[in-house]
Amino acid sequence: MLALVVCAAPPVLRIGELIELLLADGWAVCVTATPTAATWIDREALARQTRYPVRVEWRMPGEPEPHPSADVVAVVPATFNVINKWAVGINDTPALGVLHEALGVGIRVYAFPNVKAQLAAHPSYDQHLRLLQDSAVIVSPLPAELDWPMVAEQLRTPV
Repeated sequence: MLALVVCAAPPVLRIGELIELLLADGWAVCVTATPTAATWIDREALARQTRYPVRVEWRMPGEPEPHPSADVVAVVPATFNVINKWAVGINDTPALGVLHEALGVGIRVYAFPNVKAQLAAHPSYDQHLRLLQDSAVIVSPLPAELDWPMVAEQLRTPV
């Protein structure tokens, strides 16, 4: 089971292509979107593709978890905002909640940043990436453009 956290960066517009590759690799995929990413994607199409609802809102107390427990978590694309909030422990969306809990239970966690050069130059960014890496997050190098086969290959390869 792969928990896929998606953020509002241009590659999310093609996230269904990545999900197709992951499903072909044998992953069951559950998507949790940041609030802005949820407005950019076709949640119904992704729910049909994955057979799980796309999670965006917090569940009410007593409501069942909409997704099964994950074996691996990946945040693709990982934005400047999410990386920084995650590193300092801000837990104001279900997407960040998935990322925080994954660190707490010790499962493999991957981050595939998609951050503009101007934002990547901010002094907090490298510091927060290092903090996440020190917490066992596997951070992919920042490519010019996210390459779905590369992402799928990294998720396929045990660490």
